[in-house]
Amino acid sequence: MQWRYAKDWCASVSIRSSLILVNLIAFIIVFVLFMKAEPILRIQSLGHLLFSSSWHPLKGQFGFLSFIVGTLEVTAIAMVLSIPVSLLSAIYLSEYAHKYFKGLVRLMLDILAGIPSVIYGLCGVIAIVPFVHSLGGFFGNPTTGYSLLAGGIILAIMVTPVIISVSMEVLAAIPDEARTSSLALGTTRWETVRYVVLKGSLRGIIAAIVLGFSRAFGETIAVLMVVGNVAKIPTSLFDPAYPLPALIANNYGEMMSIPLYDSALLFAALVLLVLVGAFGLVANITLSRLTKKGYYFS
Repeated sequence: MQWRYAKDWCASVSIRSSLILVNLIAFIIVFVLFMKAEPILRIQSLGHLLFSSSWHPLKGQFGFLSFIVGTLEVTAIAMVLSIPVSLLSAIYLSEYAHKYFKGLVRLMLDILAGIPSVIYGLCGVIAIVPFVHSLGGFFGNPTTGYSLLAGGIILAIMVTPVIISVSMEVLAAIPDEARTSSLALGTTRWETVRYVVLKGSLRGIIAAIVLGFSRAFGETIAVLMVVGNVAKIPTSLFDPAYPLPALIANNYGEMMSIPLYDSALLFAALVLLVLVGAFGLVANITLSRLTKKGYYFS
């Protein structure tokens, strides 16, 4: 009996230690980024760094507003394009598709999720950039094709397999008894999906969207290759943009002879981390409120 208690204690300690280690890593990353960004924070105010769009490193001007706006806009475009397609696809595969077709699509989704981002970037340069160039000419807005819209499209393509896969798992977790009970009451198949399956899986679907949103926020190479990388606030979908991940990837390790340049790029990394964390916090608060209102099966 004592040996069983000893094993149980060891298992509990191991699990808690793993949890502490994971959270400790996150705090260490935040602490290191803050310490590295401190030199520029001592010289320039936080408000100037966040709300100025003047980016002239040679003059000591580091305004991140255009990069923050570019990051938010390209991510928003990606999610607007990907969320409806992903959710409708997940519903069809989970509730309507034949199991053999579902298995084939799952395989394709796994392949798409595992493709390196540089491959997506190359496909974007070959196919999406010319498409956006033609689209801009059609709407009377001349563009090279390297634009905010191109970045949003390539991001949407990249996050769609992730959202579909997670959403399918969430929908599959709803008990079949819930479906059959609803159908037995005389509801149609779509009404069952809408009022039983989707309502019961709302929490997990939001978690899937958060996961896709987090990947879209941090994606670098593919976006860098198609978004244009011009440090200005885009005024239309066909204007070039410059997201924070692309800024860091393009410049870190270069031009480090410029004073504060290293600190500015690490401050950009800290801002990106805070943006992702803030979105995750808002999503968790939303989930908590939905839980209190009973919008999912306990």
